[in-house]
Amino acid sequence: MCISTLSTYGRGTFVRSVQFSYSSIYSNTTTTYFKMAAPVIETCHVACCANRTPNVVSWGRGGIIAFGTCTSVALYDPQERRVVAVLNGHTGRVNTVQWVHRDDCAPESHLVSGGSDNRLIVWECRNGKFVQVAECKGHTGPVCAVDAIYVEDSEILVASSASDSTVRLWLCNQAVGAQCLHTVSFGSSFVMDVSLALLPGSRVPILACGGDDAQVHLYVQSNGGQLHKAKSLQGHEDWIRGVAWASLGGELLLASCSQDCLIRVWRLCAKSGTDAHIEDDHTTIRMKEDVFEVKERDVSSVFAVSLETVLAGHEHWVYGVHWQPALYKGGELQQPLGLLSASMDKTMIIWAPEEGSGVWVEQVRVGEVGGNTLGFYGCQMSPDGSMIVAHAFHGALHLWCKEQDKEGQWRPGVVISGHFNAVQDLSWDPEGEFILSVGSDQTTRLFTPWRNQDTRQATWHEISRPQIHGYDMQCLATVGRFQFVSGADEKVLRVFQAPRNFVENFANISGTSREKLFASSDSANLPEGASTPALGLSNKAVFQGDLAPKNKEEEGQFSSVSDQYQESYFHPLIMTEPPPEDHLLQNTLWPEVQKLYGHGFEMFCLASDSARTVVASACKASKAEHAAVLLWSTASWRQLQTLPCHTLTVTQMAFSPDAQLLLAVSRDRTVSLWRRNPLTPNSPDPLFSLHAHTGKDTAIHSRIIWSCDWSPDSKYFVTSSRDKKVIVWAPHRLEESRDSVLPPEIKPCSSILDVGDSATAVAFCPFLCSNNSYLLAVGLECGRILLYKWSPVREPAGGHDWSSCGETDILQSHALTVKRLRWRPRPGRVGHENNRPGGQDGGEGEAEEKDSWVQLASASADHSVKIFNVNRRAL
Repeated sequence: MCISTLSTYGRGTFVRSVQFSYSSIYSNTTTTYFKMAAPVIETCHVACCANRTPNVVSWGRGGIIAFGTCTSVALYDPQERRVVAVLNGHTGRVNTVQWVHRDDCAPESHLVSGGSDNRLIVWECRNGKFVQVAECKGHTGPVCAVDAIYVEDSEILVASSASDSTVRLWLCNQAVGAQCLHTVSFGSSFVMDVSLALLPGSRVPILACGGDDAQVHLYVQSNGGQLHKAKSLQGHEDWIRGVAWASLGGELLLASCSQDCLIRVWRLCAKSGTDAHIEDDHTTIRMKEDVFEVKERDVSSVFAVSLETVLAGHEHWVYGVHWQPALYKGGELQQPLGLLSASMDKTMIIWAPEEGSGVWVEQVRVGEVGGNTLGFYGCQMSPDGSMIVAHAFHGALHLWCKEQDKEGQWRPGVVISGHFNAVQDLSWDPEGEFILSVGSDQTTRLFTPWRNQDTRQATWHEISRPQIHGYDMQCLATVGRFQFVSGADEKVLRVFQAPRNFVENFANISGTSREKLFASSDSANLPEGASTPALGLSNKAVFQGDLAPKNKEEEGQFSSVSDQYQESYFHPLIMTEPPPEDHLLQNTLWPEVQKLYGHGFEMFCLASDSARTVVASACKASKAEHAAVLLWSTASWRQLQTLPCHTLTVTQMAFSPDAQLLLAVSRDRTVSLWRRNPLTPNSPDPLFSLHAHTGKDTAIHSRIIWSCDWSPDSKYFVTSSRDKKVIVWAPHRLEESRDSVLPPEIKPCSSILDVGDSATAVAFCPFLCSNNSYLLAVGLECGRILLYKWSPVREPAGGHDWSSCGETDILQSHALTVKRLRWRPRPGRVGHENNRPGGQDGGEGEAEEKDSWVQLASASADHSVKIFNVNRRAL
């Protein structure tokens, strides 16, 4: 990253060069390589969603959707169905994103974003590289809306509104950077949205502002760059949520939407000198016109604004309006008369005037039915008008595509999804074919690759949401192929098992044999699906018999009021592609098969052994009595044991790959090691006893130990801490110290690795490197992920046992703390092994795939789950 040079002009600050590199967002390549010194790490997938703000999504003419996700801007390609870049620059939540559209409808090269850090950032694409070219500082509150247009000589005019009750006008160019031209204060009012355009027949910018005073305020820019109020348009009866200009020949159309559930379209046109002074003719009925005068270089022009139409069709607040993008037809620029609107009533409507009468009518209405979600926050239309997208209260994108062969028909499309709050934990399934993740958004989500028939490349998607809870999720552990245990901010652990409908759909989407999947579970007793009852937290199983309609219902007779309302909202679906958001919410839940009681406080961490016989759990604790680890049998779900040792919260646990040892690390800065007792006829259950632990005097870590993991051969384990240290330890086996009176000890067998920041996650790769060294991934509080090789040596003190072999660059790194790192338990990349038609064995190609690649999944507080392909040969 280049060193930033700052120059201040007026109240704006220009950052000359902060350069990020990624392969061109408009290229058609199927793989994006994020290159470092060697191409070691490649971003495979980013699961994320839009922030909960109205103006946070913008669809560019190049086909790329830009949206704010946590403190970053994600660039998503809906054709390739993957995030092509993530731009990190803001330090607060990104609230508004806007492409700067070009007059010739070519793909944009500039993007503007505003955030809760009170800043605006202008990004520019240069040779396929995104550069942060300007930073606008001056607002004293979070920026909530932004718009930008090109003025003379490729200068960008930017308008922004913020919760400091001001609207600012900025000029961005190469010479002076970002300069604040004018600030308009609205006193105690707030402006919700802004939109810029050039007045017809001139180069004078006009700014429309819609706010909480139910008026649309029009400002024009004078020669000195100042804004002068031209008119206030009245008519709305509640807060105005969105405004948008469209240029139509020699006129401008302005759409405004409001919490009064209505959309108003205004027409602005130039008046000739004679028109402006004509006396009112009382014999003809005409719409009232608001006239204002604009001076440009001592030449006066008169413009008139009149109400074109009022559109009523939504039943709730209308949050967003978006005109269909202009396009070139036959060498001429044409503006299609199509207006898209999105509302809290969970619908989007495309409005257009009828051909004969010119009356504006509803052409298409799409949306969601039922469910317990709130509606849409904003909407955008693709450059060719064949796709529309809305973003919802919980961050989900809802995409609809126009059917090519059916006129007026639209169908839901496959689109990216992800958590809308911090992701706390994740886990691969034992076969390494899908990932489960839990987050503070109170959901558990399941991601797997899907290979569409039209594309060679497999893309990752969320295909199930097994748990939608009432508490923030904290941890999970997989137990077998289709079973997991999860813990939330409650004292109860919950066990979930996949229903039959999920197994069938997983087979369809992933291309796995259905018989093979059912063989790994008790298929005879599997329920069809699951449903959460009203006011309940537990997913109840729905069996085949529950889905059959009752005879009484068919006859219209009900024995009680409760018979009229079905208990189950689940409908079995046969899916061949990833489901849309409404199906994820309602039809992909997993039934809860067990609750585990025993902890006194909220759950914090979970672990399961490789034999899938034992689950260990720990909760938040400030006393030794609550810091004990509980062991559970997966066969009976009985509590087997309480393991007391630590005095404060156990932050993470890990079973050794041979399932003989349990490792626990704690907030009290100590490590404990528990050994499995040999089975006896008297105690057939797997029980553990304390093997060794570090004390306050023998502890090397001086701050909380965040994470731990085992080497694949069970010989070593690693710990990482807030003190920036990563240490590899060796558990001295009990046999080695059998004759000794002294208890076994845990001793470090590596030099202390200082990673320069709080090390919040660590993971051993399950496969050894070529020279029998170990590969480790370390996640930092700043969001970076580092790769190291560690070689066991007799004298590690010199630090020669560690060698750095890669790290994520600024585009690949998370924006906030890395919460968890997990390597895929099998070599190769998911979706690449069974690439052959007809299930043929890949032979040499498949062997090379397994030798070359391993995959690493990461969860972060920046709301994202990322999957990286790590090239073992480049190490």
